[in-house]
Amino acid sequence: MSELTVQTPPHAGCATCPHAQLVQLGIKDGNWDYLVALAGNPNTGKSTVFNSLTGLRQHTGNWPGKTVTRMEGMTQFGDKVYKLVDLPGTYSLLATSEDEEVARDFILFGQPDVTIVVLDATRLERNLNLAFQVLEITDRVVIALNLMDEARRHGLDINARRLARELGVPVVPMVARRGEGMNDLMQMVAEVASGERVNKPRRARITDETFERAVSDLVRHLEALYPGLPNARWVAIRLLDGDERITQAVRTGELADLVARQRTGSVPAMEAAHA
Repeated sequence: MSELTVQTPPHAGCATCPHAQLVQLGIKDGNWDYLVALAGNPNTGKSTVFNSLTGLRQHTGNWPGKTVTRMEGMTQFGDKVYKLVDLPGTYSLLATSEDEEVARDFILFGQPDVTIVVLDATRLERNLNLAFQVLEITDRVVIALNLMDEARRHGLDINARRLARELGVPVVPMVARRGEGMNDLMQMVAEVASGERVNKPRRARITDETFERAVSDLVRHLEALYPGLPNARWVAIRLLDGDERITQAVRTGELADLVARQRTGSVPAMEAAHA
């Protein structure tokens, strides 16, 4: 198993990686191999995980056009350099707040190589709501099951292996403030990022046949209108649920613009200026 290093990452060229489309989301291109997002409810220890991984190699700023603070940093694991983006702590991705909108748009349109979802082991049922929402958008997920010491202190016995089987993605038990589980976490991140491990997440089933037909029909239309749209099924479900943010993105052409940028890597000068 590789060891997590703490020294400043060496230069690692990424000339062949299509990261230019991330500029409109505030992420500048740089010398890194994989992009990793950290998501989680508030008070799950997400920032502790981020700080432990990145140390002094952090930068702060605001997301373009938002008052929400953006934290990003770098870490090296093995011979690869990882850029980590600490998303705002949220309870859901339904975009009812600016924080939720930032987190959701980054996971959906930024398409990180891996999304780490940090869960509080003492409040697992509540935290899993966000995890399931992330899994609806991407299967490139690693679950960081944090605060395991607190769970044991409260008499909670959590079978991480069984949870991993149920979710279909890696689950790493951790005590981030003590550094426990950090190497195991990065090992799983490395395997998912490289494609060595292919996740098969369990997603919610739609039992309403009429709604399922509507979703399937809308998916076909979306894929025809927006070739390359990431997770057209998830977008279709959100549209049918009346998601105002996604509906607005369709009406204004923002969705088409984001998909086009992902396909071509081009960024309008106005948006590049915000980065």
